Amino acid sequence: MASDTATEKWSSRFGVILAVAGSAVGLGNFLRFPGLAAQYGSGAFMVAYFISLFLIGIPICWAEWTLGRYAGQKGFHSSPGIFHVLIRRQAGKYIGVLGVIIPVVIYMYYVYIEAWCLGYFYYFLTGQLDLGQDVAAYGDFWARFVGANENGLVLGHGQNQVIVFLIIVFALNFIIIYQGIVRGIEFFCKYAMPALVVLALITLARVLTLGTPDPLKPDQNILNGLGYMWNPGDIAASLSNPQLWLAAAGQIFFSLSVGFGVIITYASYLTNEDDVALSGLAASSANEFCEVGLGGMITVPAAFVFLGAAGIVGQGTFGLGFKVLPLVFSKIPVLPWLFGGIFFFLLFLAAITSSLSMLQPGIAFLEEGLGLGRKQSVAILGLLTAIGSLFVVYFSKDLKALDTLDFWVGTFLIFVMGTIIIVIFGWILGTERGWIEAHRGAEMKIPGVFKWIIQYVSPIYLLGIFVLWVLFNVFGWDPSTGEFKPTSYILDLVGPMPDPVARLSVLFILLVMGFFLILIANAGKRWNKIAPPSG
Repeated sequence: MASDTATEKWSSRFGVILAVAGSAVGLGNFLRFPGLAAQYGSGAFMVAYFISLFLIGIPICWAEWTLGRYAGQKGFHSSPGIFHVLIRRQAGKYIGVLGVIIPVVIYMYYVYIEAWCLGYFYYFLTGQLDLGQDVAAYGDFWARFVGANENGLVLGHGQNQVIVFLIIVFALNFIIIYQGIVRGIEFFCKYAMPALVVLALITLARVLTLGTPDPLKPDQNILNGLGYMWNPGDIAASLSNPQLWLAAAGQIFFSLSVGFGVIITYASYLTNEDDVALSGLAASSANEFCEVGLGGMITVPAAFVFLGAAGIVGQGTFGLGFKVLPLVFSKIPVLPWLFGGIFFFLLFLAAITSSLSMLQPGIAFLEEGLGLGRKQSVAILGLLTAIGSLFVVYFSKDLKALDTLDFWVGTFLIFVMGTIIIVIFGWILGTERGWIEAHRGAEMKIPGVFKWIIQYVSPIYLLGIFVLWVLFNVFGWDPSTGEFKPTSYILDLVGPMPDPVARLSVLFILLVMGFFLILIANAGKRWNKIAPPSG
């Protein structure tokens, strides 16, 4: 084995499916997805979304499950170790650093947003989020609560109660992860995921019975709200927008947790008797049910009924979740505080099942790479992520640090990682060999068309989407004029007036990457004795 400490296995198929589904089901399902659907024309967005799901989401998911289990049988449970045994070149383990720093860095700011959810749950139940009928009041509350008006929140400036909630969720995450795969992650997800679905169904039932709350606005009824979510509109014009396709592909990555380094780590704890084909599909289906069937059906129709289309479009994930929806729930007749509290506790459960998964890849690496026990690994990762979270909280003005980390790690590097995984499966391990591995112990057969999709279509689709994403979101390409106007993400770093927080954020990413690369170099000496590279 690569590490004497990395010997855990999932106790049941149901447990691992819920754990992987918990990793996938998060804030993106209930906030990011509805916001994007509303922004890009709902029905048309759904077309691009499901095409992306079919061409890159499910194929990469199956590839991650297969590659993870394959390497796990050889004693490797971390992304660097898994890539070391898959690529069999010296560079393999270094490429695997992406599967560690992506979830670790995302955790640093994701847990901060998780604290917002817990805080809003508390404020709803105590009646402190009844701020009248003006969305601006909720916006002001949110800005004070998260410290968006000024830096230095941790030093006591402004309304800093968010720190209390951050400490609570941070400690809770590490208490659970310390218990291990079975007694920690699997045990928690077995209860949290069903509870999440029950709370979502309760909220959905209330939303679908809203009818027409304001008789003076008969068009703002629940049926029209559902129509706004699902009607395709001018689908031809919408689908010709490249940004729609970029948004749909990005949402698939974020939603399914593919390219994070999480699934490949989770799958490494499976045995050859475990069915990765059926389990991967089941976990993906559970996520899609929560995202499309629950998240989209709750958020967009509820906001439409009270605020109309103009109140939804352009709000963004945070605006929709923490400014618009609190106002929406305050308008619900009968027990608005209860349904608002239920919704934000639902968001908290969705967030914590995801954040737990982000810690395991780092811990798995520290265990097998440095030969540490779980206690020491949890302590090191806890210190590192605490520093990162405090960095994000301190530089909270306009959420600049959070936004920069999310752009370069939570979007850019995820695309890179997803592309690497599909190329390894289709061209390094080989599709034929990968197909055999995917069906080892399988009770279902993956449709043969996916062999061709994984080897040819997915890589081409990914590379095309990635190139377009860089052109639009990094270099600011305007296809109508052919001009390039670098976006703020570039100008903040190398423009005439660079932003110091953005520069510090990128430097922080590089420091975290350098830290893990040094550890990986040391780990390679241990791994070469077990699975020496061929070149």
